Amino acid sequence: MKNGIFIIFLTLLLTLPVSLSAYDFGLIINVNGGFEDNAFDFKVDVLPRFSTLIGDNGEFNISAGFSVGNDGKPFYIPELLRTEFNIRFGDSGIRAGRINYSDPLSFIANGLFDGIQYQINSEAGSFRAGAWYTGFQYKKRANIQMSDDDLEGLSTQVNYDDNFFNNYFASKRMFASIGWEHPSIGEVMHLNTAVIAQVDLNGAKTNYNSQYVILKAGIPINNFLLELGGSVEFSQTEENIFTAFAGELGLFLLFPSKFNSRLSFTSLIASGIIDDSSGAFTPITGKEYGYILKAKIPGLSIFSLNYSSRFNNSLSGLFTASYFVRGDLATFSDYPVAANSEGYFLGPEASARITWGPALDLQFNFGCGAFFPSAGNAGSKEKTKWRVDLSVIMSIL
Repeated sequence: MKNGIFIIFLTLLLTLPVSLSAYDFGLIINVNGGFEDNAFDFKVDVLPRFSTLIGDNGEFNISAGFSVGNDGKPFYIPELLRTEFNIRFGDSGIRAGRINYSDPLSFIANGLFDGIQYQINSEAGSFRAGAWYTGFQYKKRANIQMSDDDLEGLSTQVNYDDNFFNNYFASKRMFASIGWEHPSIGEVMHLNTAVIAQVDLNGAKTNYNSQYVILKAGIPINNFLLELGGSVEFSQTEENIFTAFAGELGLFLLFPSKFNSRLSFTSLIASGIIDDSSGAFTPITGKEYGYILKAKIPGLSIFSLNYSSRFNNSLSGLFTASYFVRGDLATFSDYPVAANSEGYFLGPEASARITWGPALDLQFNFGCGAFFPSAGNAGSKEKTKWRVDLSVIMSIL
């Protein structure tokens, strides 16, 4: 029965563009394979999309996905992705459905969420307000990692035969945001700010409610850009009420050459467990840092040097070197931290990615990198981890 349901689901997704051929539609196929520590993984994503206008001031977009692959175990995942109604009223507009949201810092809440957002543009800047729910999405797409229960749910593979609704969907949380953005205050500074409130609706004893005050500023000076940002978090659990903080600094230099090159230095610092009133900064979505390490930010400081360049219209490259430091001995305890380690320096990581697009509807991405714990003191005897991967992206129709 379940196989029949998913065959019907996939057939509908793939035939949607054909049955609605009078509208804008397309299909993207992404094939990715990689070697990591002598283990092979692969994934194939089939992504149909469809869009149409609604009257003179509206638009509807829908996209879906079906993923198959093997990351140690075989998997197949159907998803409903972006599903958005967009209605404009002069300088204002409403977006509703499964829509993209990103906070000013892009690491507190970032991704697709089910909800509604209102925006109005004026000479005083853009004002936005919205509310979203996370519990109807595929759990790894939403990537909610606020509590131990969230992490446990993410680590289990989807089982279509046993308790599907409890192991496919994401943690049940709702959040609301009010934001303001101005592109050029005094023709000097770009400012982006927001306030977010998040409520845990899982009904567990490990409830984690939180609020965030966020501010980010950018100051361009010729070919140079300085960015500063930060957030204060106020959190409430069954056992404690505490505050936490995170901040970032970015320095970007654009070289005026035919290669469109950019050199940047970025740093991110997130608080860890300090005492009963000062805790680990915990975002709503769990953004990962590092091509190899894939570390979560609570309790970490990350320093990165990046160089990107577009060599010609079809070939570009990105080269990154990062160093990871933990701020306390309790918050971050994953690889490469050794048992009872009292070291703070996790080690450096180096990675490179080359992108080649020989045609508008075809793109190749090759990546490689390694993490070196021997250059730190938190787990200096742990083995070096490495990865190489290749992805092919094809756009059809």
